[in-house]
Amino acid sequence: MTLISRAIIPLAAAFLLAMPAAASAQSFSTDQRHEIESIVKNYLMAHPEMLQDMQAELDRRQQEAEAAKARTTIKSDSASIFDSPHDVVLGNPNGKVTMVEFFDYNCPHCKDAVSDMLDLLKNDHNLKFVLKEFPILTEGSVEASHVAIAVRMQDPTGAKYLAFHKELFSSRGLVDEARALAAAKDVGCDMAQIEKDMNSNEVKVTLADNMKLADALGVNGTPSYVIGDQVLVGAVGYKELSEKLAALQK
Repeated sequence: MTLISRAIIPLAAAFLLAMPAAASAQSFSTDQRHEIESIVKNYLMAHPEMLQDMQAELDRRQQEAEAAKARTTIKSDSASIFDSPHDVVLGNPNGKVTMVEFFDYNCPHCKDAVSDMLDLLKNDHNLKFVLKEFPILTEGSVEASHVAIAVRMQDPTGAKYLAFHKELFSSRGLVDEARALAAAKDVGCDMAQIEKDMNSNEVKVTLADNMKLADALGVNGTPSYVIGDQVLVGAVGYKELSEKLAALQK
């Protein structure tokens, strides 16, 4: 439906409501319908700013609905979001606040967001940072996520995974299985075990769970964050992320 159509419908509805109660849409003649359309058109031509106002209101209502849906999902699926055994946890595992990031290894904005994550971890020792593989951009992203999950499986501390994570995001060009395997080797992983684990059921379960959660939360881009009962889509930057965390700790 076009913006014009969305604007005309409520205006026409308002006009019809002003008509006698006995009248119905079917009772109008062709001439009467043309007259209504003319009135609506002339009104919009005289007040085109209404289109922007109506679009802004529609956007506001959609954002409110999405935020409400996200809050419901966060409340009902908090364990899967914040404490899933399938995710990497960095920082303080017993921290007072938790931030979750959905990311893709081929997302340029996710590359920029790595420094935000590292600065947050450095400056807030109460922060538990959860990384969720969310490979939605390329087939190479999917391949890299398989290797990444395999790295996580043999590194409970998260230290090797973080080194792997940073190396992949510092590389140039498309990230794929070959790049991911090279990074895993560079950080000292058992490559025979990596080759075995990257095709395991754990990988399938991890990715399926993350995709399901992203859909329920309304996450459709990377990076995206879950902080408290809010979802932030996009690389919003260190300042906004740190402010959100500070507000949770007041």
